[in-house]
Amino acid sequence: MKITRRAFTAMVAGAIATPLTHVRLARAADKVVRIGYQKYGTLVLLKGKGTLEKKLESIDYKVEWTEFPGGPQLLEALNAGAVDFGSTGETPPIFAQAANAPLVYIAHEPPAPRGEAILVPKDSPIKSVADLKGKKVAFNKGSNVHYLLVKALEEAGLSYEDVEPSFLAPADGRAAFEKGAVDAWVIWDPFQAAAEVAIEARELRNGEGIVPNHQFYLGTRALVDGHAQAIDVLIDAISEIDEWTKSDTTAAAAELSPSVGIPEPVLVKALERQSYGVKNLDDSVVAQQQDIADTFFKLKLIPKKVTISDVVRKGKA
Repeated sequence: MKITRRAFTAMVAGAIATPLTHVRLARAADKVVRIGYQKYGTLVLLKGKGTLEKKLESIDYKVEWTEFPGGPQLLEALNAGAVDFGSTGETPPIFAQAANAPLVYIAHEPPAPRGEAILVPKDSPIKSVADLKGKKVAFNKGSNVHYLLVKALEEAGLSYEDVEPSFLAPADGRAAFEKGAVDAWVIWDPFQAAAEVAIEARELRNGEGIVPNHQFYLGTRALVDGHAQAIDVLIDAISEIDEWTKSDTTAAAAELSPSVGIPEPVLVKALERQSYGVKNLDDSVVAQQQDIADTFFKLKLIPKKVTISDVVRKGKA
């Protein structure tokens, strides 16, 4: 189905599930970095650890945190000027760039292809991705798992049109999955791990061999152009939490589980599949993102071509 630019803009705006009215927009005189985060990735760990606040305070900045259910919703807030910085998977920034959001890729984590998967109920007769033909599949539209589904179907000799998409944010996707309202659910950690631990959901296909599943750190153009020192402090803090978590994921999960609100067994499983080592985007990562963007344009899921290299920050990560 072809998406017009007007319809696409409306879709992106409608994706936001978290009200923005409670988020205070920083005045120009304020030195505040407003961070959007999810249950997914490193930023929720950084918030839970509580080390960023003191680091930013040393350069006279404050931090404000706002949680979002997924990357598309987070980047809609960034586009609206309600957050300055956040992290998402691969696909949300492509949709956002196609909607003219003023975003910039700042850094990324290494691939974590096992950190997202197509799940089916433990007793489902579905045994392979090929069995999804004609089935209802839930996922968050415009998220990293949107691309996983496209590539998994392609690998199985199917097309995106061979399944019935059900566009649901993670919490709604889990509810539909448990009720049997959908046949499969494409989801990322820690929601993936939670379903595996709590209801014994069965993994049909993860991202290994078909998608890299990078975690990207993104900021507004205003943040990148005017607050380089704050960005450097942010990236340094992320690097520290990466190293700490990687050194002992079990201990990290035990310490952070109460503060991030994720059960310890779920967090251990998710952290073991996460990747660590923040760095600049190199040419190969930019090329991978460009492949995703080109695929989505070909499928008419975005209304225009985008050039990833146009919105990549140059310099220190």
